[in-house]
Amino acid sequence: MNFDLEKIPFRTSKPRQNGLTMVMDKGLSVREIENLIEVAGPHIDIVKLGWATSYVTPNLSEKLKVYKNAGIPVYFGGTLFEAFVIRNQFDDYRRVLDKYGLQFAEVSDGSIEIPHDEKCEYISKLSSQVTVISEVGSKDAQKIFAPYKWIKMMTAELEAGSWKLIAESRESGNVGIYRDSGEVREGLVDEILTQIPEEKIIWEAPQKGQQVWFIKLLGANVNLGNIAPAEVIPLETIRLGLRGDTFNHFINTI
Repeated sequence: MNFDLEKIPFRTSKPRQNGLTMVMDKGLSVREIENLIEVAGPHIDIVKLGWATSYVTPNLSEKLKVYKNAGIPVYFGGTLFEAFVIRNQFDDYRRVLDKYGLQFAEVSDGSIEIPHDEKCEYISKLSSQVTVISEVGSKDAQKIFAPYKWIKMMTAELEAGSWKLIAESRESGNVGIYRDSGEVREGLVDEILTQIPEEKIIWEAPQKGQQVWFIKLLGANVNLGNIAPAEVIPLETIRLGLRGDTFNHFINTI
């Protein structure tokens, strides 16, 4: 850091298992990535190329190389996985992962219906090839799962080989663990945390209010995802109690 301040919350160091910041790249150019890394690289743990943007990105290999040279792993959004699965091209998907040298993959069923046992089989197969991050929850706002179903699915996916679980919210932050207003479904989160270790969950939190809520609940080292590139530095200041939203939350507890 640039100067000394007392009573700053402890932050885990990269490469870390908790306190992750997952950034959503929805189509950044190579120059934009270079600029992002220059300013925020130390605070970015992993990057998701949103949904299936990797399919239409013309300079994909070059983008991946820039992230790799900065020591930042990248994975393709779960919608791309689903696009291959629905077309019976799972083996082709595995070859794509190898072609681009990816070390992570996301398994989701937010846009299509996959029997959960089958989803867990995909997780198991891919976990022998890459590190799997699986997403729980639907992108359909009309599909609201009871907490026990979230817990059951999360438990099974961890047992199948997932490294981390993503709690779905879409890039807009208004489905899954959130109401359509963006408000956190607090009862759902509380129930999940009674059974699933917090360090195993990446909470998608694209909105500042959602980030603040989870940091106040679980501390500076909560895993947060779907962070916009321009919000990486602001998020880090929220984690450290250096923004008004959490300023007083930490100062009297350290």
